[in-house]
Amino acid sequence: MATIKDVASLAGVAVSTASYALNGSNKVSEETRKRVVDAARKLNYRPNGIARDLKLNRTNTIGLMLSDLSGPFYSELIKGVQDVTVTHGYDLIAVSSIGGRGSTAAKFLREKRVDGVIILAHNIENSIILSAARKDMPVVVLDRSLAADHVINILVDNEGGAYKAVSYLLSLGYKKIFYISGPKVSSDNMKRFHGYKKALEEQGIEFLPNWLYQGDFTRTGGYYAAKSMIMQSNLPDAIFSANDEMAIGVIDAFKEAGIRVGEDIGLVGFDDIQLAEYVSPPLTTVRQPMREMGTLAAQQIFHSINGIFPKECIFLDTQLIIRESCGWRKRKLSQIK
Repeated sequence: MATIKDVASLAGVAVSTASYALNGSNKVSEETRKRVVDAARKLNYRPNGIARDLKLNRTNTIGLMLSDLSGPFYSELIKGVQDVTVTHGYDLIAVSSIGGRGSTAAKFLREKRVDGVIILAHNIENSIILSAARKDMPVVVLDRSLAADHVINILVDNEGGAYKAVSYLLSLGYKKIFYISGPKVSSDNMKRFHGYKKALEEQGIEFLPNWLYQGDFTRTGGYYAAKSMIMQSNLPDAIFSANDEMAIGVIDAFKEAGIRVGEDIGLVGFDDIQLAEYVSPPLTTVRQPMREMGTLAAQQIFHSINGIFPKECIFLDTQLIIRESCGWRKRKLSQIK
């Protein structure tokens, strides 16, 4: 098997020059590079990738840390990241941050088992991220604002998306609009709650404490929030759910009770997961550009690895996707007109 020394000898250059030429360094001329590449081709030379990566202190792996790997919310994000890592010949490792400081995710950050990491997990503390981020370990945080060197922020307009959703419900004539909340520690949830309240306030509608029901971003959480409304005989005109999974749980609970979503009660979710289009009735929701977010995040990692580091955060807009889960009131108003 040919070695780098054999290539250098055939090309008539030093071993270091042959190495520079094969690694794309600008320290050699184009003529020298061509001579070395031709020699490597004639000798059928294959570089020792493991040795090269050890020398460069690289793993050729990108890490993706998510709060939970099981939810449908993350599938498009993962696809977006994979689209980019594959083209660069890198591997992708996705890990769950469940468990906090002692988890596998935190170890990845402390021990640098990857060349860069993308984080969408609010239970990983800022201090852990800041201690890990460095020139040879860029970090992209999603939906979290963290100003620091070698940390890139990609934010979604959660407040604006919620404002669009509730404003749409109000435009259809709904007034008593409940909010099903995600976890209190989630900054996404809090921003969506602020957008919800802003839309109500602009129309002079007072938010009441019994309009708020606690959920947990799961289908089960939405189901039990809706069951609580039914048991308390506290039914709204419409519901804005902080995510689609909870909204689908709401549909389940109301169906059991004979309450027709889209006719008796309006419903809007947030995320536009794949299932949202196929539930009955199809769910009106706020679409997050999850695949675009994943693609941008991975691109920023590779830009950083190549020494191109953005100074400002990237801000992504949302889109209201109108389906049938809040259409009854609209039809009724059109009939009145």
